Amino acid sequence: MDFLNAVIALANYVLIPAMSYGSQLALGALGVTLIYGILRFSNFAHGDTMAFGAMVTILVTWWMQSVGIGLGPLPTALLALPFGILGCAMLVLATDKLVYQFYREQKAKPVILVIVSMGVMFIMNGLVRFIIGPDDQNFSDGARFIISARDFKRLTGLDEGLAIRTSQAITVITAIVVVALLFWFLNRTRTGKSMRAYSDNEDLALLSGINPERVVMYTWCIVAALATVAGVLYGLDKSFKPFTYFQLLLPIFASAIVGGLGSPLGAIAGGFIIAFSEVTITYAWKKILVYLMPEPLEPDGLVQLLSTDYKFAVSFVILLIVLLFRPTGIFRGKAL
Repeated sequence: MDFLNAVIALANYVLIPAMSYGSQLALGALGVTLIYGILRFSNFAHGDTMAFGAMVTILVTWWMQSVGIGLGPLPTALLALPFGILGCAMLVLATDKLVYQFYREQKAKPVILVIVSMGVMFIMNGLVRFIIGPDDQNFSDGARFIISARDFKRLTGLDEGLAIRTSQAITVITAIVVVALLFWFLNRTRTGKSMRAYSDNEDLALLSGINPERVVMYTWCIVAALATVAGVLYGLDKSFKPFTYFQLLLPIFASAIVGGLGSPLGAIAGGFIIAFSEVTITYAWKKILVYLMPEPLEPDGLVQLLSTDYKFAVSFVILLIVLLFRPTGIFRGKAL
């Protein structure tokens, strides 16, 4: 029984939260890797793009809640998500037209575009905080749990209860659907193949008659969708606070680089590597060890390597190690 309790505690506090967080990071890293693979620069404004898409979704969600529109046990934000994607797509397309297009036409070096994206990042961050405010915003509704710890204990008779939040299940399922659709689009549709060809060899793609501006437009629209979905899922699972999305930029970039910047598969793998690393290193293992070890050997302390306040430091250390010893990442930065 103690072993089963340890397994349940591990699933409850490590495996399920890491799966949910990893799905969010994977979606965010996919957006970063698409921009890098097709537009050839690292978009430092991606975290605040997520925040903007989530903000539009929240505002529409509040309106729907006020007029009585809902999805029953599911969050109303799922109904508002298409509006958030549309609003985010309009913003990034306008930003590309007003800002990035000039530097593309001038054939500016990637480092210039990186610096420009940092300026866009600060503007987006200020815009989101001006519209919705700097504080935590709650927009989750519907059923909070698929199964609560109390119900699980009653059903199984175990001391430990397994709680699965609705937001966690929605996050994992949505991530699987979105990733499957993205890979189908890139590999099966004519537009997706054009984007891959443009990523592999821009000059050859132009000679083949591929319209570069159309490729850029589709890329930004896909990135807006990925960013909005990731931002909304993170907000539902935890909370929405604009500055948090600015902080998420580090683990998202770490995920993309660990997996191999420019590789969609690498972005997904990197997202889960970073998520599981952060959760396992900042978790206090005392409860699980008490179940597994004899009473004389039970630990007195929390058995926690790092406080949760330093979870982003884990991403930074992993990123540093990868850049020093394998800068191309796990998948060697393959093209789309």
